[in-house]
Amino acid sequence: MAGASTPPKSPFTPLSVENESTVSRVAAQVRRAIFEGDLESGTALREVALAEALGVSRPTVREALTVLVAEGLATREPHRGVTVATPRADSVRDVCRARWVLEGAGVQAWPAADAVRRARVRSTLDAYTAAIRSGDASYEELNERHLSFHVSLVELTGSPRLVQMAEALMDELRLALAQVERMHRNAHDEAESHQGLVALLEADRIDGPDGAHAFLRRHIDDAEVEIIEALGLE
Repeated sequence: MAGASTPPKSPFTPLSVENESTVSRVAAQVRRAIFEGDLESGTALREVALAEALGVSRPTVREALTVLVAEGLATREPHRGVTVATPRADSVRDVCRARWVLEGAGVQAWPAADAVRRARVRSTLDAYTAAIRSGDASYEELNERHLSFHVSLVELTGSPRLVQMAEALMDELRLALAQVERMHRNAHDEAESHQGLVALLEADRIDGPDGAHAFLRRHIDDAEVEIIEALGLE
């Protein structure tokens, strides 16, 4: 009698939810340390040291660092390894120019945007201000909520591609913005400025020198200068 046949090997056998969650936890720990200022720009993220400190394997740390590199929080260079990313003045300027194009298009699209997209702008702002008022939100959470508001402006265009571009820009900006907010502790001022922008939008005051479009331009120009000066990028 023929023996029982061996069941075919599943293509999903190598997958490991546990390993995936460990990588995510390591990435989260390092990300939090970057946002809180425990790991400054230029700090070397050494696999051996991180593995020992976090009690995980080097391959797990390597995967976690790859995640942070993809997020723009770290950079990988040949013969130097991975370091916490260092914002550059030319990059900040370029990102702010691109933001103006995308977010400006969103502000101009406000009159034609549906109620859901308009409500999204208000809800992301409310979430940001609530996090500030709570007094116990981490810099990482404040950063995420702040940038979500700016992405919501681009969502007014109704273009998924433009939103995707905006999200990529925010990934480039998030570290510099977090460093400035941590140094100046100015999240409350930022929220007030955003409240002014939304008030203009909700009043349908879009154009003109006192309209939302011009307000946004000044806001982004001021942010560019503030980031470059605060971080001494010139």
